[in-house]
Amino acid sequence: MEKETVLIIDDEKEIRDLLEIYLKNEGYHVIKASDGLEALEILQNHTVHLIILDVMMPRMDGIEACMKIRQEQNMPIIMLSAKAQDMDKIMGLTSGADDYMTKPFNPLELIARVKSQLRRYMKLNARIPQKENELEIDDLVINVATHEVTVGGKDVKLTPTEFSILELLARNRGIVFSVERIYERVWNDPFYNSENTVVVHIRKIREKIEENPRKPRFIKTVWGVGYKIET
Repeated sequence: MEKETVLIIDDEKEIRDLLEIYLKNEGYHVIKASDGLEALEILQNHTVHLIILDVMMPRMDGIEACMKIRQEQNMPIIMLSAKAQDMDKIMGLTSGADDYMTKPFNPLELIARVKSQLRRYMKLNARIPQKENELEIDDLVINVATHEVTVGGKDVKLTPTEFSILELLARNRGIVFSVERIYERVWNDPFYNSENTVVVHIRKIREKIEENPRKPRFIKTVWGVGYKIET
């Protein structure tokens, strides 16, 4: 029995075919695209639960494709790139990706990340008893059943990873979470040189839910320690 559907977007046929083999061995249904434009067409006609997205592609690169996908959809996106500099990772995460891996990569590590992202995504979209549906902090409302967030009654679109970070802090109001602890709780991976990953996601959340991200009402920075949402 096949599991969720994974869309692989990469202009290198060898990589598409290699990842397809590993993903199908895990029971996933696989769809492949060679660039961003082809991927956008596929997304109009297929239900996709996770995307593996290369950065450097013809016609439409991964950064532009990611931003366009995020205008409409919130499934996890794992970005692949030969560029390993911090600024390249930050650009990828800022465009809406949930995770970032540099080429060459270990296919088994990528599959582990796919499983981790899908577990969180499917859990967020599973039915939850009504009494546990909503977390409220002033005019910020987080519906953990429908994956919807509103501030002052206005809808806010968060990626699955952004939502998981916000939910973690909202469920544990008053508790300070270090960058390392956030990463290990949300990504379900050991923390290793991943501080920028968390910081970028926190910044993106603030830009979406805070009226003034430089003076946040909700996610507070505890300097030298981490982040919290106050009670």
